[in-house]
Amino acid sequence: MKKHFLLFGLLLILFSACKKGGFDATKQATIDDDKIKAYIAANHLNMTKDPSGIYYEIITADTGAHPTVSDTLQVSYTGRLLNGTIFDTEDSQTYPLSSLVKGWQIALPMIAAKSNSNPPLSRIRFIVPSALGYGNVQQDGNVTIPANSVLDFTVDLLGFYPYPGTN
Repeated sequence: MKKHFLLFGLLLILFSACKKGGFDATKQATIDDDKIKAYIAANHLNMTKDPSGIYYEIITADTGAHPTVSDTLQVSYTGRLLNGTIFDTEDSQTYPLSSLVKGWQIALPMIAAKSNSNPPLSRIRFIVPSALGYGNVQQDGNVTIPANSVLDFTVDLLGFYPYPGTN
């Protein structure tokens, strides 16, 4: 019986030690939310928080249809870190929405587009907590996106159409 208590105690200590050094998603979500709130206040932004944790502002709204995750989007966008560093910017690029980070999959269906248009008919700015962006994995490219980065996007939805192979 003593062996079982000793073994149980040892396992409990090992489990506790592993937990302390591991990634805590709940704690990171709180850190991200605090950063986002401070950023919004410092930049005098008027944003709404979605239940997912994304903060957004629809800048220009169209009355057309809304894309779904199974659609391909034509977009122009700029992505920034909260320190203002632009990590990506593109004009009129096409992407399957399902291939983009979860934050885009949540935010882009909030806006609509009638058809491919120039100037864009819909524009949204949204701030993505790290869990809905690249998470706790650093992204290396022209600009490094550190692990656990909150991302700030401004996206023009130029148009969308069903992704090939979907009905």
